[in-house]
Amino acid sequence: MTRDAVSFLWLEITAKCQLERTHGYAGGSPSGDHGTMTVDDWLRVIDQAANAGVTSVQFIGGEPTLHAELPVLVEYALNRELSVEIFTNFVHVTHKLWELFSRPGISLATSFYCSDDSEQHRRTTRLPTYVRTKTNIATALARRIPLRAGVTDIGSDQCTSQARDELVHLGLPRLPRLGYDHPREIGRGVRETGQSATLLCEYCSEGAAAIMSDGTVRPCIMSRWIELGNVRQQSLTHVLVGLHGARASLAATGPRYSAPGIKPAPRPTISRRRVRDRAPSACLTT
Repeated sequence: MTRDAVSFLWLEITAKCQLERTHGYAGGSPSGDHGTMTVDDWLRVIDQAANAGVTSVQFIGGEPTLHAELPVLVEYALNRELSVEIFTNFVHVTHKLWELFSRPGISLATSFYCSDDSEQHRRTTRLPTYVRTKTNIATALARRIPLRAGVTDIGSDQCTSQARDELVHLGLPRLPRLGYDHPREIGRGVRETGQSATLLCEYCSEGAAAIMSDGTVRPCIMSRWIELGNVRQQSLTHVLVGLHGARASLAATGPRYSAPGIKPAPRPTISRRRVRDRAPSACLTT
């Protein structure tokens, strides 16, 4: 694959989420909506992506399982021979969703907060979701559904090491499926300095792009101030031509995001079979 070729897309299909985390880069919340992209818009984008050589997509939000048409979009992507990853908070998984998650060609990803302190977990997610999240992670692993997870350290009192140990105890390998990161000052996570290119990893815009729920295309889900175009007005192929310029502009900003001890989980390079190859890339956690 050349540097300009795109093989992976984030599809941010909704800004609606049960949680209202203080650090979420996307700003998803219970008051969020599915944006202006219709189901037909997303199906057209999936078609264009497959025709352009994209091999895998990740459905993300917000919380993508709150979009009633997620099964339709996933099924369509699978029929176009794309591998699919769904980024879910595991707050609520219906029987129908478990059937969807168990389909060949589908994997899951999630963020996990704290371990042995359910109250600390509640302060992070703003809901008493610790037991439910942990139970559904265990269920996914018991069903042998490929799963990645990331632990985000949002404060000095958060028991991140216990969280990582608990995920391993549940059956998740430390590497390559377990990542760790600090929240970036992006979206709702802005605290002091504000968002900038220095918060993006060195792989931003290489082989990937993100499509928002209003059709806006960005180099990745973290570069939320950079717009390449909009798939509601232009074809995906036409919009992606702007990635080369975005890459050059980001390269001119100098050193990118890194911190001691941070090992972000990579974005997936997913085969149609459940064999996972990993390449260094953007942080998994939201």
